[in-house]
Amino acid sequence: MHHEIQKMREIALVYLDISGGLQKFVHDCKKYNDSKQSYAVYRFIISINPSDIAELDATLGNCILHNPIQAAQIFQSVCFIAIKTLSLIEQLQTEAQISILLKPTHLPPLPSYVLSLSAFPFNYTSQRFYMSEGIAIAMGTVTKYTQGARFLCTEETCPFSEGSFRYIRVHLPGATESATVRNDFVCSLCSSPLQEDMKFRVLGDKQIVEMIDAKALNALKGYSNDKSHFRIQTFTVFLRDELANKMKIGNHYKIIGIPACVQNGLQATACIEVNSVQLCNPNGPSFVSDNFKYLLSLTSSSCWRFTAILANIFASQVVPPGTYNTLKLAILLSLVQTCEKENADYLDLLIVTSDTLVIDRLLNYSICLLPRGIRHPPSSEIFPSVSKDKHGTGSASIHACSAVLAKGGICYIGDLSSYKKDKLELLQSVLESRMTTVFIPGKKYGEEADQQVTISVQTNFWSFVDVDSSSKKHIQKDNFLIGQMDVSLIPPNLLDVFGLLIYREFPSCQPSSLVHHILKKAINPEAMLYKVSQQFRMQDYEEFILFAKNLHVELSSEAENLIQGYYLASRRVRRDSIHGSTLSASALKILISLSKAHTKLSLRKKVLEEDALIAILLLESSLTLKHGKSALCIAPNPVFPFDLSDENSLQQRDSYLMQCHHQLLKFIGAYGPGIQTNANEE
Repeated sequence: MHHEIQKMREIALVYLDISGGLQKFVHDCKKYNDSKQSYAVYRFIISINPSDIAELDATLGNCILHNPIQAAQIFQSVCFIAIKTLSLIEQLQTEAQISILLKPTHLPPLPSYVLSLSAFPFNYTSQRFYMSEGIAIAMGTVTKYTQGARFLCTEETCPFSEGSFRYIRVHLPGATESATVRNDFVCSLCSSPLQEDMKFRVLGDKQIVEMIDAKALNALKGYSNDKSHFRIQTFTVFLRDELANKMKIGNHYKIIGIPACVQNGLQATACIEVNSVQLCNPNGPSFVSDNFKYLLSLTSSSCWRFTAILANIFASQVVPPGTYNTLKLAILLSLVQTCEKENADYLDLLIVTSDTLVIDRLLNYSICLLPRGIRHPPSSEIFPSVSKDKHGTGSASIHACSAVLAKGGICYIGDLSSYKKDKLELLQSVLESRMTTVFIPGKKYGEEADQQVTISVQTNFWSFVDVDSSSKKHIQKDNFLIGQMDVSLIPPNLLDVFGLLIYREFPSCQPSSLVHHILKKAINPEAMLYKVSQQFRMQDYEEFILFAKNLHVELSSEAENLIQGYYLASRRVRRDSIHGSTLSASALKILISLSKAHTKLSLRKKVLEEDALIAILLLESSLTLKHGKSALCIAPNPVFPFDLSDENSLQQRDSYLMQCHHQLLKFIGAYGPGIQTNANEE
């Protein structure tokens, strides 16, 4: 056995040499030596590639993967000999003072190395490395823990009563604070009690994070074809020292660590001591279905036809094809304009309707097309909240709520009129800044000072307003502009920050068709009522949207000029003597976001004038609902003025949109930047 350990030490030294780890170790030693200060524990991090070590020596590779605590002791011996041989740290006295943290770069891609957080039993007794992944749903504040401590004998005549570094305690995976610095140790020489030398206690940073399997998000969707049942529970991970604050709430991570069981009174908690953290960015599919490719080739003669047909046939499991086309196009645009990047282009939807049943089903169906589509449960909070950590530390724990869990996706918050004034004001603030702030009172959570934690909210919000129920609660306005609908039930400032306001248009087909669809679905929910539902399945739309949303698109100069011309002209014509222009500065961002979304939905990478025209028509329609008609004077349903029943209707729509484009150019020419006006530009 001693021969095997000696051989593994030699291999460990060879690996450190060829991997560059020895050079890093010498550099770390120099920092300690230059400080001229004695420490109870000298901590070193060693990066390990299990594949490379297994090629050098299978025994050491197996030891690292399946007995990492023993492997750390082997590297501890190697490092101690290196320090003494090369005189790297003059203050170091004993091998016990060296603490080694092994960080595997990866684990073998085999099922036995994956810790499934939804499988039973949860193996937390093996004390070896596992890989797991999940979403951070709660994060505690950073607190201190004892990294290492020195103990001295209480018997004054004992050689170990002063100046000795014989008795050193270091933190091990799963150990609590009381286990690391207990008071029941005795001297091995004279059997007298040992007492901690507080001057040499080494403190480190600790952060507790709650994670959950990504599959758990399926339970937060309003509708799903997945009928399987599974068990999901949160699990606790400990981030220590350099890993503290390496995670952000709501992100998806892969972690490598050692599972353990932590006792807190009578309660036992399964947890993972994390050694390495990697942000997980799942890539979307690199293809779309053959049916979508064929449809794209058939409609290649026009930049508008493909997206028109997509909207026309979308969600045929929920509503008949040809109904709610403008709303379905807006939904598809919002779905492809989802991203986890900072300062992304967002596209929020607010639908005004009296047909809440169908609209709710349509939005429920749509959020299931994204991995991060969340239907907000009314009983919980939309934005992060804070509470006491459940592990007995007394510190604060921030909980991710619906908006953060929907990162890079959609947060569907239901009926806007069901929320109280303070919630609506908070929603408005988040929509304006895409940030939310959590206040942590220091006195309540054992901190010296109050803290404010700012969390980014990277999601699109969907909501609707029930006109019938809400109108009873509000006094109707008397002074409507032509084309303007009553939006007194929504706070004006909140109305402005939503990207698109959509009034649920009447179904272009006969109302009996919708009733017939609803009744048939009620009798047989699984029935495919239309042939198009079989040709373009829900899975095909999922793949299509994941592919389209990852396309990188750029504005052409022609599209940019059209957007800027319309924006400047609209600011001039949409103004009043009291408030100035009624067109907010955010309208320009919304126009660009809509244009890019239409380009992605068309599977192109260059934003054309045709994309900008659809964006302008959608926004102008939204502005007409809010503020009434302008000099541009578009039709009530400008994007889908006709039923799309055959190729002739598509050709008719193309001709109509060309007329709209010509009308828009005349509008820009009449009211654009080149025209003299007495009004002061803001």
